[in-house]
Amino acid sequence: MKLFVCAVFLSLVFLELSMAKESSPKVQVYSRLPGEIGKQNVLICHVTGFYPPEIEIEVLRNNQAIPHAKQTDLAFEEDWHYHLTKHATFTPNKDETYSCRVTHLGKPRIYTWESDV
Repeated sequence: MKLFVCAVFLSLVFLELSMAKESSPKVQVYSRLPGEIGKQNVLICHVTGFYPPEIEIEVLRNNQAIPHAKQTDLAFEEDWHYHLTKHATFTPNKDETYSCRVTHLGKPRIYTWESDV
């Protein structure tokens, strides 16, 4: 009986996973505080609604990764779509660009932060 229950449970899990459709990420790039030149802030890249879960997020300054960026644990919704957030401390400078590069299914895309200044 235990073997039967286990088999049914695993079948349901695999059925649910097979029903999840490939889905591109939705990306938001924003700062914790309003952007001010010369004032330390946190750049946040929030990525939601993607499947499968294999994804890479980079927080960038002038297209180079900002060191010591931190990332949340991968989490999922009941429809098996995932979400993840990565952030890094930065100090905005008018001559620099800040963005996130999100690579999902081998396709990189860059999303640029728009300062409030």
